[in-house]
Amino acid sequence: MSALWISLVIPWAAGAILVVCDGRRPAIGWAAVAAVAANLVALVVLASEVLASGAMSETTGDWPLGVGITVRADELGILFALLSSLAVLAALIHETLEGCHDRVFPGLTVLLTTGLTGVFLTGDLFNFYVFFELAMAAAYVLSTYGGTRRELGSALVFTTVNLLGTFVFLLSVAGVYHVTGSLDMAQIGERLAGVDASTAVLIAVGFFVAFAVKLGLFPFHFWLPTVYTGSGPAVAAILSGGLANIGAYGLLRFGGELLPAELELAAVALIVLGSASVLYGGLLAISRRSAGEMLAYSAIGQVGYVLIAIGIGGPVGFGAAILYAVVNALNKTLMFLGSRMRGTLVGAAFALGALSIAGVPPAAGFVGKLELFRAVAGEPVLIALLLLGSILSLIYAFQIYQFDFWRLEREGAVGHAGQRAVVAVLALLVLAIGIWPEPLLALSQDAAEALGGSGS
Repeated sequence: MSALWISLVIPWAAGAILVVCDGRRPAIGWAAVAAVAANLVALVVLASEVLASGAMSETTGDWPLGVGITVRADELGILFALLSSLAVLAALIHETLEGCHDRVFPGLTVLLTTGLTGVFLTGDLFNFYVFFELAMAAAYVLSTYGGTRRELGSALVFTTVNLLGTFVFLLSVAGVYHVTGSLDMAQIGERLAGVDASTAVLIAVGFFVAFAVKLGLFPFHFWLPTVYTGSGPAVAAILSGGLANIGAYGLLRFGGELLPAELELAAVALIVLGSASVLYGGLLAISRRSAGEMLAYSAIGQVGYVLIAIGIGGPVGFGAAILYAVVNALNKTLMFLGSRMRGTLVGAAFALGALSIAGVPPAAGFVGKLELFRAVAGEPVLIALLLLGSILSLIYAFQIYQFDFWRLEREGAVGHAGQRAVVAVLALLVLAIGIWPEPLLALSQDAAEALGGSGS
């Protein structure tokens, strides 16, 4: 069996078993950690094969396209799969060290990993929807983790809003099949080019709304602050560092590969929406007084940069969007997991995450911002917006750092040594990317070129 299938089969089989076990037992938690770690190892092997030999695709039982299950791995899919698996693994280790409070948490986390891996590695639109639903169903239950009134309330909001987004996505999938007669994404990309323009635009709008809801873009963000602040650190890290990647990936894959003409047509609107998201998220984050609230509004602002870069389009814009999406997911995973912990080590890691959000060297965010500036070169208004957004980020991130780690106005647990180690490892990764960005830059550029390109 190839690494492509192993990366899917391991978490699927392990998740199906673990979800019926009592996840409050440490052994079950560590079994889930082992399953996600195995998924990550399989993805690393797969990534090495893709980088050496190029994109690969396989269909179960050699069935014709559209009948068998088709999986494919290219630079874009493997990068997002690796990123999501890493974020989920860090959050799962963090929570297992503290002690899981719910019997289904480990098993559902592994099933969510299966869904995320499938979304990023499928070459079939129907299977994309199936894996998408698997990941979302697991996330709906995980968002109730803790069982308090606040968490149940936020879970209700999260489930209701995202079910509406999923319904819109399903309508768009049905529309694609109606006009192209295929669910194979390679065939869809070819056939949509010949579809009536108004129909293609309607389908593109449906996909955009569905992915914008998942990503939490302004003005589709209204569920995000409630959910991120109502969830515990591990669940918030999973949602922001893992699940939200579906939105960024979907906008890139569907816009850049399947609907490039419609993406180019909507470029100005995307840049305007992205700019509004940057300003709205940044200004609201400054007025927050807790790390969870600040990170929630920061998430809205940070994804605005991704949308601006997608609106710019072409290899430079797509490359910047991919790189910034990766860095943003790492930042959010690091800072959510460290948000309720205290101590010198965690404080230093939080400060590094704050520097990364603001785009200050030597953190990874500096590289992300540089690529964004390269993408908007020649556009003085956008350059000014990026500078303003970075200043806002620096203010709100270090404002919370000052409250929690400098003045110690809010108490928190030092945490398990292993939890501090998880946060430290993530911080070192953010630092390493900032100091040695070439591998991620090269992979982001390869992923962007794999999409083709529209725009400049």
